[in-house]
Amino acid sequence: MGFKCGIIGLPNVGKSSLFNALVGLQKAASENYPFCTIEPNIGKVPIPDDRLVKLSKINKSKVTINAQMEFVDIAGLVKGASKGEGLGNKFLSNIREVDAIAHVVRCFEDKNVSHVHSAIDPEYDIEIIESELLLADIERTEKILEKLNKLIKVGKYEYKEERDLFLKVLNDLKSDNTYDQMDYTSKDLYTINKSGILSFKPVMYVANLDEGSLNSKNIYNKKLIELSKIKKIPLVNISAKIEEELSSIKDLQEKKELMKSMDISRSSLDKFISSGFKLLNLVTFFTSGEKETKAWTIQKESYAPDAAGKIHTDFKKGFIAADVISYDKLLNLGGEKEAKLSGSIRTEGKDYVVQDGDVILFKFNV
Repeated sequence: MGFKCGIIGLPNVGKSSLFNALVGLQKAASENYPFCTIEPNIGKVPIPDDRLVKLSKINKSKVTINAQMEFVDIAGLVKGASKGEGLGNKFLSNIREVDAIAHVVRCFEDKNVSHVHSAIDPEYDIEIIESELLLADIERTEKILEKLNKLIKVGKYEYKEERDLFLKVLNDLKSDNTYDQMDYTSKDLYTINKSGILSFKPVMYVANLDEGSLNSKNIYNKKLIELSKIKKIPLVNISAKIEEELSSIKDLQEKKELMKSMDISRSSLDKFISSGFKLLNLVTFFTSGEKETKAWTIQKESYAPDAAGKIHTDFKKGFIAADVISYDKLLNLGGEKEAKLSGSIRTEGKDYVVQDGDVILFKFNV
């Protein structure tokens, strides 16, 4: 199962341009990670990781393969979506299927691109989207509570704990207090997300700027920066139009020259992808040798057999042990052979919790 980050926002804010840039990035990548379109609006892109390149080089790997994540381009939501306006029910169901949300907010003026409300106002735009998600969630939570109360009424008291959880969820939704989730356990959040509640999903804002404001910022961007600080929601600045153009250029030198002419030191796409990855609460582990070096992603607090299962289900079924060394230590020692000679590779069992940056060789029997 892939980890999905949904791209949402009002119509004409630049979601599709951003998604097209991601598609172009994937097509321009090595043949080791071919672009995969599962549906017309879903694509896989490589996760940037400098450690992977260094690890591959030190172990003289023939092939280097990035971890990947899925981005879903969800059609624009409109006011009234929670009541079905503009195919709102379909769009909301698409958001329920993702693990995290990238909310694209328009921070540019363009007379050739109409705004759905005829004026650029990031705060108002965000309020519309978040209100629609809240309204949909309140209705859904009330239905969940109705079912749970019926079960409890006929003597199924084991549902009391879940009922109490969703009473708290309903209260937080009505108070618009879904950003501070310190009072919820990881088990609670799993139950909430599994139920299809949208407002508790991890979210980041993506300010879509014009070329001239990418470095200097503009009044809209500054407003969004302040709002993101107040709500403690991460923010990424990007120009989707520029990124779409850059991603379509195959010649590296031509791309560098265009970026130089625009006074852009580096693409913002890497930062966007990395920020999306952080939202998903994942860690990266590596497998590395002369044949290939590959990055893998797994949920934080996962055990070694679960990591083995990411590579192949048989690895998890027949798991015996895992030979583990941290990326930093392996790099400092000079490679796999030196690590073995120094006795720095340790053997871990089924109870080992995989750490970000672990380099692992799994032992299994099938």
